Amino acid sequence: MAIWDSLRRDRSAQYASGSAATNAIELTKRRPSVSLTKQGADTGNLRVNLSWRMRTSDIGGRARQGGGLLRHPFRFFQPDVVQAHTQGVVNVDLDLGCLYELEDGSKGVVQPLGSFFGSLNEAPYIKLSGDDRFGAPSGETIYVNLDHRESIKRLLVFVYIYDQTPAFDRTHAIVTLFPSNGPRIEIELDERAPQARSCAVFTVENVKGDLVVHREVKFVYGFQAELDRLYGWGLQWGRGYKTKT
Repeated sequence: MAIWDSLRRDRSAQYASGSAATNAIELTKRRPSVSLTKQGADTGNLRVNLSWRMRTSDIGGRARQGGGLLRHPFRFFQPDVVQAHTQGVVNVDLDLGCLYELEDGSKGVVQPLGSFFGSLNEAPYIKLSGDDRFGAPSGETIYVNLDHRESIKRLLVFVYIYDQTPAFDRTHAIVTLFPSNGPRIEIELDERAPQARSCAVFTVENVKGDLVVHREVKFVYGFQAELDRLYGWGLQWGRGYKTKT
């Protein structure tokens, strides 16, 4: 109990300062923002990673369908299983995307759907590593070239479910930012939204030269067009499909 209390007390200190190897800044409702500029982390490549796994309660529910402890007494000694999402466990495809607006007024999206993978060394200075359809441990990653930060006005990083199975309530998803300097920044999609198909995770805004990351975690029941309307991007959207693997 004393160890747990100590860890909780140290959390504020980790937010104020820490190393990328051991500490993380967790953005929450009570502490939603952090400045990359003030941390000296507004240069180089900002790596944004989406990873997810099935919730342990759901896995336990599947195991209990086969019988209780009376019928399977040795199950008591089996540890809880926490595994990466696969098609056999949850029929869901979480995708990572980014709406961008540059200082010259150009707007667009970087996302797997439509193969809008972006570019790192030319506008929009945002690059998606690829499309993870099966919940691999590495997840999906977006890179933002902050050496061109003066060209970036605002970004909105979001997660959406491609297929027709809303399952945010059955998956534990986390988006992690890895700046070039300082501690990583973690944002959990920890609110239960069983019917939602998209989630605005965080924004990055250039406020007079200060790059500020702000937690959003707003779930919507539609897709990119609804996120667009919510944040006033003004893009034209059409239905897109992925090629079969």
